Amino acid sequence: MPKDARISPDQLRSARWFAPDDLRSFGHRSRMMQLGYAEEEFLNKPIIGILNTWSELNSCHGHFPERVKDVKRGVLAAGGFPVELPALSVDESFTKPTSMLYRNMLAMETEEMIRSHPLDGVVLMGGCDKTTPGLVMGAITAGVPMIFLPAGPMLRGHYAGKILGSGSDAWKYWDERRAGNITDEEWIGVQGGIARSVGTCMTMGTASTMTSITEALGLSLPGASSIPAADSGHQRMGSECGRRIVDMVWEGLTPDQIVNPASVRNAAIVAMATGCSTNAVVHLIAMARRAGVDLTLDDLDALGRETPMICNVRPSGKDYLMEDFYFAGGLRALMTQLTDRLDLSALTVTGKTIGQGIEGAAVYNDDVIRPLSNPVYSEGSLALLRGNLCPDGAVIKPAACDPKYWVHEGPALVFDSYSEMKKAVDDENLEVTPDHVMVLRNAGPLGGPGMPEWGMLPIPKALIKQGHRDMLRISDARMSGTSYGACVLHVAPESYIGGPLALLKTGDIVRLDLPNRQLNMLVDEAEIEHRRAAWQAPEPRFERGWGYMFSRHVTQADKGCDFDFLERSFGQAAGEPDIF
Repeated sequence: MPKDARISPDQLRSARWFAPDDLRSFGHRSRMMQLGYAEEEFLNKPIIGILNTWSELNSCHGHFPERVKDVKRGVLAAGGFPVELPALSVDESFTKPTSMLYRNMLAMETEEMIRSHPLDGVVLMGGCDKTTPGLVMGAITAGVPMIFLPAGPMLRGHYAGKILGSGSDAWKYWDERRAGNITDEEWIGVQGGIARSVGTCMTMGTASTMTSITEALGLSLPGASSIPAADSGHQRMGSECGRRIVDMVWEGLTPDQIVNPASVRNAAIVAMATGCSTNAVVHLIAMARRAGVDLTLDDLDALGRETPMICNVRPSGKDYLMEDFYFAGGLRALMTQLTDRLDLSALTVTGKTIGQGIEGAAVYNDDVIRPLSNPVYSEGSLALLRGNLCPDGAVIKPAACDPKYWVHEGPALVFDSYSEMKKAVDDENLEVTPDHVMVLRNAGPLGGPGMPEWGMLPIPKALIKQGHRDMLRISDARMSGTSYGACVLHVAPESYIGGPLALLKTGDIVRLDLPNRQLNMLVDEAEIEHRRAAWQAPEPRFERGWGYMFSRHVTQADKGCDFDFLERSFGQAAGEPDIF
């Protein structure tokens, strides 16, 4: 649509439901009146859907019942008509085997709810890890004007005078408890102090990574991803989203005008600079491909090699949490450090460029948000590996592991299931050394199922008691964005479908060469082929329901784990219902 052009009320998408003088529209208007609304309240106004991923089992979104009121307040102030639609919550903490199994379900639900209802625009309310990519993937495909409202990080954790970071310190103190260094009382104290408000994890885990990526894509209002959930600024941001989405409808500003190769590249650069979660790889690829941008692992690795990590926030950073990041200037300030690397002309939901969105932003603490001349880590957060163990790729987070493992060679200790691994690592008599390479397989998209966050394999108790806190670990699983350590993840193709990881045996020598981006088993090719010929496919994980659909259509990690039948319509909106 030409700049400054605005649609008329009869061009509203919702007008197809409500405007005609026919029997079907009579029924639509009648049902709105049944809900207590007069025609003056909803006719000839943008109808704004508020997709709310709240549930009583999603602590990250505990404030959403109140925040949706702020969004509605903004919509009404701008002359729109707000309607709340509940969406699948896919909480990270309680959903088993993993919320990743249901990310695509939320994406499909989002797409279909928008497509099938009289919505002119949508505000997407999410933040807990999979809700951000799920909502965005669905809304990109649906093609109506949209804004993403991030849940915001929780406040800093505290216990016994120490600042705690959710996830990261849980793993840290759990190792100390397994070593016998933490009492029951201290453990309960950490448990009660590590998550002390509503909001997502306050480390730069998957939640803050994905909300930062979404803002860098141009799909959130400037600064939205950095505001703590409990801050009153978050209420004001909710109202601002409500006001802005109404104007976006009149302007006809849709996601296809915003998400393109330039904005995806911006998002990847920002992700690398923040010390992002390894999960960013799977989700950003999936989001980009929904918009017709064929982002690859090699693209991400190339950007990672040239983008310094400048965000000193745990777990990749050493000292700070998201609340500190917010007070240091937040994502807008971080992006000002990257202006020479970003395409500042990329359009955002504001109707202005991302360059205009960061004008006036300043860094208030240059230890939290470092200048490029003093990075936390000289390269970006992630590195992509290839080799005979992962011909389609694997991912590692170099900044979050001991550098001595960047080049490492050792014997494999292979586990075929999570339960087998869990039992072994608690055996104090397990024959294992710090040079061993722990391997978990059958934990990928199909094998997990759903690619659970099992990739940060626990250090064996025998080594914990010797004082060791890291070792090289490999899996086709993911790991929590709050995790750390020498963990190689997302091995593709996964072992469950016969990927090379399925052919590895305990005792085989594994070599990681991070500088050269190589991961290999030092096994003769003839022996590998012999093992491949003898490999037998496991029984299917599902024979019914969602799992049945998932197992037949999910792509591998290097393609984003989206459904193949959703990828085939690159760049196309979902289309409109024909029957009225």
